[in-house]
Amino acid sequence: MKLVATLASAIGGVLIAILVGVTALAVFMRYVMGAPFQWTEEISGFLMIWIIMLGAISCEWRRQHLTIDFAVGALPSGPRRAIEIVVGLASAGVLVWMAWLGWQLGQSAAFKRTQILRISWFWLDLAVVVGAGLTALVVLWRLVAPGSAEPVEEETRH
Repeated sequence: MKLVATLASAIGGVLIAILVGVTALAVFMRYVMGAPFQWTEEISGFLMIWIIMLGAISCEWRRQHLTIDFAVGALPSGPRRAIEIVVGLASAGVLVWMAWLGWQLGQSAAFKRTQILRISWFWLDLAVVVGAGLTALVVLWRLVAPGSAEPVEEETRH
C-alpha cells in the first residue's frame, strides 16, 4: 500500500507541475501576447479533479485527513479500536459506493466529449473511481494491519 500512496503522490505532484505550467502559459498568452488559449480552463479543471482524487489516497495513507478524535482518544484501547473498525468499515463502504457511482457515470458519459479538447468525460469520471477505490483499499488495509500506515507527524512549534 505504501507504493500505491507514493505513486499517487508522485503522479499528483507531476500533475500539479503541469497545472502550474498551463496556468502560467495561459496568463502569459492572455496578458502579454493578447492571444488567450481557449483550452486552458478545460484542462485545468480535469487536472484539479485528478490531483484531488490522487491526493486523497496519499492523505489517507499518511493519516492527514481531518479528524476530530478528542473523544475517541480519551477511550481505553479496546473501545477505541472498535470505533476505528466501525468508522473504517463505514468509510470504506461509502468510498466503494462512490467509486461504483463514478464508474457508472463514466460508462454513461463516455460518449460525451468536452467542448474544446473533445476529451471523453469518462476520463474525468475515472478519477473518482481511482481515487475513491484506492482510498477505500488504504482504509481497509489500515484496519487489517493497523500499524502499517505512516504515523501522524506532529508539528513542532518554536
